[in-house]
Amino acid sequence: MNLRTGIGVDVHAFDPDPAPDAVLHLAGLEWPGETPLAGHSDADVAAHAAADALLSAAGLGDLGAQFGTSDPRWAGASGAAILAETARRVRRAGFTIGNVAVQVIGNRPKLGPRRVEAQAVLSMACGASVTVTATTTDGLGLTGRGEGVAAIATALVTAPEG
Repeated sequence: MNLRTGIGVDVHAFDPDPAPDAVLHLAGLEWPGETPLAGHSDADVAAHAAADALLSAAGLGDLGAQFGTSDPRWAGASGAAILAETARRVRRAGFTIGNVAVQVIGNRPKLGPRRVEAQAVLSMACGASVTVTATTTDGLGLTGRGEGVAAIATALVTAPEG
């Protein structure tokens, strides 16, 4: 077997001036009552990091190259839709997706109570197992100061034979 790993990172600041109906998207879920993150798409750092890790493992570039801000088709797109399209492109390139692990870094929202739901949504989008964990930075950096949320992900894929 020709196993390959990839890593992905995504960071978004909380939107300083969100629309009245805007909602936070994180780990494929909506978080009513939480300040949304600012970004070209829905700014779902967990889904974006997972997608970036898959692209890295498959050698297909990065999220910016595949879904850049200059492409209006992805404006406002859900992270789950971006992850699903990434998984489709990775499989089209001949890879089999083993799994993805995502760690969300931030003070809020508290992911633990919705972890199982987040894993189910991201796994469905990916078509493979996606696990989600969370941590804080004990008050350090932009996530510790409550200015935004970050995520780091790793992905394992099997390369095509030959």
